[in-house]
Amino acid sequence: MTSTSSEQRPFQATDLGTLAVLPWSGEHPDEEADMPFLLAYSLGDTEGGPEATAEAMRVLLHDTGLPVGGPVVDGARHPSLPVTLLVEVDQAVVTMPHLHAQCVVPPEWLAAVKQRGHAYFMVTTRAWPDAKPGEPVDEKRLSEFAGDEETLLNAAHCLLPARSLR
Repeated sequence: MTSTSSEQRPFQATDLGTLAVLPWSGEHPDEEADMPFLLAYSLGDTEGGPEATAEAMRVLLHDTGLPVGGPVVDGARHPSLPVTLLVEVDQAVVTMPHLHAQCVVPPEWLAAVKQRGHAYFMVTTRAWPDAKPGEPVDEKRLSEFAGDEETLLNAAHCLLPARSLR
């Protein structure tokens, strides 16, 4: 007799596949000032494909306390949130359990984060295999993916206070 386990498999960072973090800034829909955005996503390039990376991302987000499809979590109001943002020179570094990701950010992103003191961080469980790290993504492709309802509903959203070494 065989049975299937209803237990979740333990989280393994390798199940996430290749992760990328993409920065951009732009006018926030509810405000006039620019908002610095960071989008984290997987290429979906593990043995199990996009479905496996989506499940691994869901487990990571759950374990981190970031609800997928839920409200925007304000890191300033939740100091115990285990997600941090360090901004130094032209780099943004996001640290969370099992992950440490950094990306080069453009001057307009830096100006927006300096003005606001935080960035809008979105981690989607939806794989984006054609947006490889280090390759440019034009505004149209970014808008189509990041603004797509499937991407937004399958993501955790949070505001991360920007910290620096100084």
